[in-house]
Amino acid sequence: MASSSKMQCDVKEVDKEEEFERFDDFTLASSWERFISEIEAVCRQWLADGSKNLLQKGAVCLGSSKSLYTVKFELKYATKSYYMEYYFEINNDGKVADWSCNLHDLPLSFGVTEFLVIAPQSASGVVLDAPEASKLLSAIAIALSNCSSLWPAFVPVHDPSRKAYIGIQNMGTIFTRRFEADRIGSQVPLKLMHLEGLYELFLSKFVFSPLDFSTHLFEVHFGMKLTYKTLPYDDDDELSESGENPGGDIRNKTQWDCDCPWSEWYSAEDPVKGFNLIAIWLEKTVESSLEMAELENASPHEAEKWFILPNFNPNFTHGSFGNTIGFASQLHLLVNALDISFEAQFMEDFVSVENSGSDNLKSSTDIPPPTVLDRVLKDLFHEGVQLPHLTESEHNSSRAIKGAPLESLFAQFCLHSLWFGNCNIRAIAALWIEFVREVHWCWEESQPLPRMPASGIIDLSSCLVNQKLHMLAICIEKKRQLSQKYQDGGGNKDHVSAGVKEAGQVNGDSSHTRVPNEVFFGNETGEISNSSISDASCHPETSISMSSSEAQDAATSADLRPSDCIRRGSAGVVDMMLLKSYQNMNVPFTQDAPLMTEDMHEERLRAVEALGDSISFSAQLERDILSSDMSAFKAANPDAVFEDFIRWHSPRDWEDDFFEASGEVWTNGTTEQSNKDWPPRGRLSERMAEQGNSWRKIWNDAPALPASEQKPLSDPNREGEKVLHYLETLRPHLLLEQMVCTAFRASADTINRTNFGGLKQMATKMGQIYLTIASTLKPLQVNHLSVNNEIIENLKRLCVVFGHVEKLLTVAASLYRKFLQALRLSEVIFSVYYNFYQPKMGIGLVGDNGDMEFDKKHQVRMHEREVVANMFTPPTSNQSWRKVLSMGNLLNGHEPVLREIIFSLRDSVRGSYYAASTPRAYKKEIETYRMYICGTSNDLWVALSVASCD
Repeated sequence: MASSSKMQCDVKEVDKEEEFERFDDFTLASSWERFISEIEAVCRQWLADGSKNLLQKGAVCLGSSKSLYTVKFELKYATKSYYMEYYFEINNDGKVADWSCNLHDLPLSFGVTEFLVIAPQSASGVVLDAPEASKLLSAIAIALSNCSSLWPAFVPVHDPSRKAYIGIQNMGTIFTRRFEADRIGSQVPLKLMHLEGLYELFLSKFVFSPLDFSTHLFEVHFGMKLTYKTLPYDDDDELSESGENPGGDIRNKTQWDCDCPWSEWYSAEDPVKGFNLIAIWLEKTVESSLEMAELENASPHEAEKWFILPNFNPNFTHGSFGNTIGFASQLHLLVNALDISFEAQFMEDFVSVENSGSDNLKSSTDIPPPTVLDRVLKDLFHEGVQLPHLTESEHNSSRAIKGAPLESLFAQFCLHSLWFGNCNIRAIAALWIEFVREVHWCWEESQPLPRMPASGIIDLSSCLVNQKLHMLAICIEKKRQLSQKYQDGGGNKDHVSAGVKEAGQVNGDSSHTRVPNEVFFGNETGEISNSSISDASCHPETSISMSSSEAQDAATSADLRPSDCIRRGSAGVVDMMLLKSYQNMNVPFTQDAPLMTEDMHEERLRAVEALGDSISFSAQLERDILSSDMSAFKAANPDAVFEDFIRWHSPRDWEDDFFEASGEVWTNGTTEQSNKDWPPRGRLSERMAEQGNSWRKIWNDAPALPASEQKPLSDPNREGEKVLHYLETLRPHLLLEQMVCTAFRASADTINRTNFGGLKQMATKMGQIYLTIASTLKPLQVNHLSVNNEIIENLKRLCVVFGHVEKLLTVAASLYRKFLQALRLSEVIFSVYYNFYQPKMGIGLVGDNGDMEFDKKHQVRMHEREVVANMFTPPTSNQSWRKVLSMGNLLNGHEPVLREIIFSLRDSVRGSYYAASTPRAYKKEIETYRMYICGTSNDLWVALSVASCD
């Protein structure tokens, strides 16, 4: 008995030991618990960091508004990988997202400002298995509850195209908010196309029976946003229906930029494809379906707010140029032609068959047909005979670029070259050869050179080809005048010939128009060459200071009778008296100074450097000009002496006793003493009185001949032939260098004429591009380029910069034309676009924000609404196919392309609703039901959130 009882006790002890050995140790966490713990740790870290620290740690900004940011963390559970994203807003002051939020679906759909999204790392990015979605949502809800966070959490489910979500939020009370969103992609019920049906859809979520819809009044909060979209400006359906174009010929449609300065060369694509108008009805309370029916018939003009959003062409919102055609693209081709131009000695070599087999010339080197060539030459030579306004609308910095004025012959040639044969080197060579032939024909036939002035001073700041063409135009005009003079039988000897001009004003102004003698013989301090220095004592006649008695004797000895000599070549008298004869001084007609181009000046300077004595040689070079003036002066004033010529030609070298005593400086012969004080008292300056002065030697040798009888200072035939020789033998790379400079200047001058209103950013950018072009092209003026030079790369980068400015200008012009009656909108939109596009404008850059889209909306003021509404022209019959079943709220016949509605029902929560008892009464209003509806007649997306205490 005792033994049996003992055995039973041993069995029980063994069973207890076995039972103790097989117990489950719940202190070891499961994979599910570790997954929740990991989520909790990440959430606690994000809560501790706050938005400021998260921004410093690399939170990613969504969109260009820089208001919504996100951070991401990767998680693993079992064999699957997930990512959890935390979205948060800054500068929102805790306000619920409004209609302007379009960076993510959830803020506006569910009225949240910060939230979590957990999704699998897969191609679809959604959870296709319902149990898995519930498990993920439970895990994140537990983790958020453990760290006392009120963040809502969402899980994307179903097919990605449905944009479906499920979510949950702990509201800090016994209430929990659940979220659900889904989309109907097609076959939307007719009832749900109208506001009344959508209103009843919302009521069905909390009303037990549809019969209660009409018998009960519910205070439902309502807000609506309608988006209208203009038809694309380049839509083919915009053709007129007046019957004048029954065939629908698109070629007769007027381009948007037909009045822009670049339209002569190309038609730019309209950067603004259209506009989105957003009309917003702010929150209001509705109590019945009848009110919703009335709202559906309301005009968009009744909306509290209007916003406008331009739809830009993608080519104008990204840094890349794509297939955009403009000056920049053609200038890039011209730079390529410059790079190839070093391969030949003459332009004819590129056109010849023997050289056309070069590897660099095999692709895209076709020469346009003769008809195209003839049309270009006709535009250059036969339709531009009128004298151009070379400085019209010229930018202040344009002359800093060593090219040619926009309306000049060579500038027009360069612009035509950009579009001739796609600007390849062979096409340029063919056009240049024919261009020189036409210029040669104008010379041979003495026909005026089109687009070039036939007078004036040669502009040395322009390129050498333009200088040569200007000189040739002047030579042709002189050649024509001489030919006409010979045909008329010689004419009057005193007639002003082609090379003669009036040297001064005859009505009291005796100042000479030629360059002062200090330029030729010294500076204003009196520095002159040694050959001009002499002893004044050797020439006592140069000192004309006399007493009154001496003056009377001098008058008697001068025999106050008129001279018996014949006066020739006089242009009139001035208020000055001759020193040796009581007669008024006559101003002669003088020859024009010989015109010189830049290379002629350089040749003269090289000759000066070779001879060493620059001052004396410079005087020798100007001897013919000075001798011609002296001969004309002697012919017009037979009784004149050397001192008279100095008083007229170089007043600074005549020291008058009257002004010397008063300390004044002699500036003009008209201030000389009265004629009663004859002869004038004064003396030559020190340098003119020196022994061996060059001027006096030239005076003594100069014959008395009027300008019309003198040998011309320059031979127009010889100079014209030199110009033609230069054009015919110009090396290809020297020609292309000047073409590049001129083409850049002409292109900039062309787009600078664009009318874009008072956009200060655009005016500043145009000034900057001129300076950039001038500094980049400066090495081309040295004419020392070589193959594969880095200058070629700099020129290509310059083309990129020019293209960016060209884009900006096109946008400015388009906006200005569309908002002529509301210029504030054009200025505001362009200012935002400029700041958006500016990061992409670096040299050769694609842009730091290349993935960002332009999504900035601009509020329309009440007085601007009519201007914006007029952009929505009534649809034509050709556009009737666009019309679908009307959703109401039409704007000039246009129904909204997108309708967004928010319904909400609110209730008050008292202190008893909270999990923990509150020491005093507490009352707060929450949204118990909220529905966001977005869609059109064939697309509907619904998001519902419900707060419950289950």
